[in-house]
Amino acid sequence: MPSFTRKAIMQSFMKLVDQRPINKVTIKDIVEDCGINRNTFYYHFSDIPALIEAIVQEEAAELFQTHPTITSYEECIRLAIQEIQKNKRAVLHIYNSSNRDIYEHYLMQMCQYIVETYFNTLLGDKKINRQDREIIVTVYSCQCFGLFIDWLNNNLSDEFPQRVERLCELRKGMLEEMLERCGME
Repeated sequence: MPSFTRKAIMQSFMKLVDQRPINKVTIKDIVEDCGINRNTFYYHFSDIPALIEAIVQEEAAELFQTHPTITSYEECIRLAIQEIQKNKRAVLHIYNSSNRDIYEHYLMQMCQYIVETYFNTLLGDKKINRQDREIIVTVYSCQCFGLFIDWLNNNLSDEFPQRVERLCELRKGMLEEMLERCGME
């Protein structure tokens, strides 16, 4: 049953970090909330940063598994917004902690995945130059990542989803135009 206990530890941590900043959550708090002992915690995680990494990694893996295809850039952004909004306060507490780098790393991976998945869906069986492909995926991934970092830096403001929707309207057709310039086969 280690996976059940591991999941319980993760859920306890997320519940606690939703209630208060991460620097106010201790391993003692987690094990008490979970009803386990410290040794059980250390069996599954070496420390709180390892726990955070596992949680973010699991969330990203779940996103990848549940969305094998993405049909638009708007859908890419919406999926990432939904993931962040699931645990808004906890995300902000993690992002504003000394463990920000862990969250940023997986946020970038998530952005790369959703852009790459969208790109694969858009291209279908068409081929483009490998370098052009890498450039386009990198630009869109970085843009997506930058949007989310800006949102996080603005405490996940409520108007962000509407602003992104408007941005998507303004950019409509740009990727298709770039692909035409690549000379798809």
